[in-house]
Amino acid sequence: MISKDRILQKIKEVKSKAKKRRFVQTWDLIVNLKNWDLKKPENRILEYVELPHGRGKKVPVAAIVGPELEKDAKEIFDLVITKDQLPELGANKRQAKKIARRYEFFVAQADLMPLVGRYLGKYLGPRDKMPNPKAGMIFPPKVTRKDLENLYNKLQKTVRVSVKKHVTFGVPVGSENMEDELVAENIEYFINWLLNRLPMGKQNIDSIYLKLTMSPAVRLI
Repeated sequence: MISKDRILQKIKEVKSKAKKRRFVQTWDLIVNLKNWDLKKPENRILEYVELPHGRGKKVPVAAIVGPELEKDAKEIFDLVITKDQLPELGANKRQAKKIARRYEFFVAQADLMPLVGRYLGKYLGPRDKMPNPKAGMIFPPKVTRKDLENLYNKLQKTVRVSVKKHVTFGVPVGSENMEDELVAENIEYFINWLLNRLPMGKQNIDSIYLKLTMSPAVRLI
């Protein structure tokens, strides 16, 4: 639908229009769908896509585990919430909201999911951050340390695609300190994934724009 060379041209165009900022900006795709009725449950999407070259910056991941995985989890994840901490955290609305905002993904031990839903569901659910088996974010109590490490590394490359209330959605595809070539390959990969995911392919895409966090948007498609 779009060549890598064209994507590279658009990356350069965005850069030429962007002002230098004091932080590393994120490359974002803004996708506008068409012929897409959100009243139909099957058209409400929550998917996870692993980008070939990752996001170019650290993605904070929180783990919710029992005592059997606590030691390994604390050496791997950016935040560990134990089974015993769940009731207290759920009752602390301010702290729970802060954690829900700060961490991009939440993973959990499978046998704790009822407690996660009870105590944190109202904070994580509206942000589409409840642990989801689609991306391997729910695991058994006897998972190995290596499995936890692999999950953490996978999520560093993963982006969430959520289409529930609006036919327009955004997705990060890299950061400005990455090589243009790698960002272009991430974009190409994501667009191909999207075309395969949508029932009518390109007929479901109205437009796709590319931008940096605080730059003007440039039309890709």
